[in-house]
Amino acid sequence: MNELELRELISHGENSAVEFKGRGMHEGRGKHTDSIAKEMSAFLNFEGGRILLGVEDDGTITGLKTTPQKVEEWIMSIARNNLQPPIIPHWCPIRLKDEKCVGVISLSNDSPGKPYKAKRDNSWVTFIRVGSTSQAATREEEGRLYQDSQILRYDIKPVIYASLESLDLFRIKNYFEVIRDRQSPEITDEAGWLEILPNMGFLVDERGTTSSTVASLLLFGENPNRQLPQAGITATVFPGTKKNYNIIDRESIRGPLVSIIASDRRILEKGVIDRALDFVTRNMGTEVYLDSARHMRRDALPKDAIREAIVNAVAHRDYMFSGTDIELSLYEDRLEIISPEKLPNGVTVEKIKQGRRVPRNGFLADILRDYGYIEHLGMGVPDKIIRSMQEHNGTEPDLIEDDDRFTVRLWKSSRFSDDGDTDA
Repeated sequence: MNELELRELISHGENSAVEFKGRGMHEGRGKHTDSIAKEMSAFLNFEGGRILLGVEDDGTITGLKTTPQKVEEWIMSIARNNLQPPIIPHWCPIRLKDEKCVGVISLSNDSPGKPYKAKRDNSWVTFIRVGSTSQAATREEEGRLYQDSQILRYDIKPVIYASLESLDLFRIKNYFEVIRDRQSPEITDEAGWLEILPNMGFLVDERGTTSSTVASLLLFGENPNRQLPQAGITATVFPGTKKNYNIIDRESIRGPLVSIIASDRRILEKGVIDRALDFVTRNMGTEVYLDSARHMRRDALPKDAIREAIVNAVAHRDYMFSGTDIELSLYEDRLEIISPEKLPNGVTVEKIKQGRRVPRNGFLADILRDYGYIEHLGMGVPDKIIRSMQEHNGTEPDLIEDDDRFTVRLWKSSRFSDDGDTDA
């Protein structure tokens, strides 16, 4: 970074990726050490960022109070002794034409040790970036950081009060014998199931109690929403291009995610994924298109794209985000599927478009892959959504991360509004 780039960065003020620390911030002071550790923790837990030493809150450059070498020693000491786990940040002193020096601490957005904690007296606190401020993470926010780092995988956590009796053994037997082509115990053989299911990760022993995991309830639960009320899809059809009370169709889709499959691959009983696909299929309508000189009729949206968007929503949503369904909305001009979470740390919309896998619920995704719901190579979004929509009607699907939700928007060929006035 040169002086011109530094001044350009400062001109935009403090934000979610930039923090100013003025001339009074110098080595050796306990409160200043705590402040730097706090900012480091927040940036490391968010999307990375820069701390500019020698820049006041209003953007005035006052410069470092002591030599860059001494400040560097102080910064590295904080990074090793006041952060958990310790890091080695990138340090760059920038000498300006007026001889003032600004120290730039750069923190990466793909640090593997999340959550990073800053030392506070005799305790360690996890901080996150909220706009231009750094704040202590809530319990839920800290849990997401553990989940995103794969230290904690929420889909394999035990669910309190959910045991073998909470699972549909007929559906699990169908998975073993039809999907996996493996033998399994008889439905009434409780001892046999208690032996095989823990080995497969469907049951876990928690303090002497055998409990179902989040993933096993989602996939095969008798009534998943009893313990996981957020595990569902609310599907709605609206007559125009905005939400209103004049609803055409509505369904609260509940139950296990996967269907029961016959040996000839027919669906005997549909799960949430296939029921959601049916809802869209029967409500999306058709459209007329021109094939040479002939007028032809087709579905308003390609089923491959619809199916992939639904599967991604149930496979990769944050199930720690309690009480909120996946929202599936059909409008006159589009389909929207909204998942109540942001993308995992380090994953961006552009990376998804290139085929980057989203590792939030790895065990759940593995089982869905066995059923054929998920692509093995992680190319579902670029191939099944983007390419399918382009080939079907020439439109580009919208993939939007906004606040605490992720939206997939599939446009019908006739876009009723090109001014962006849609209800996201």
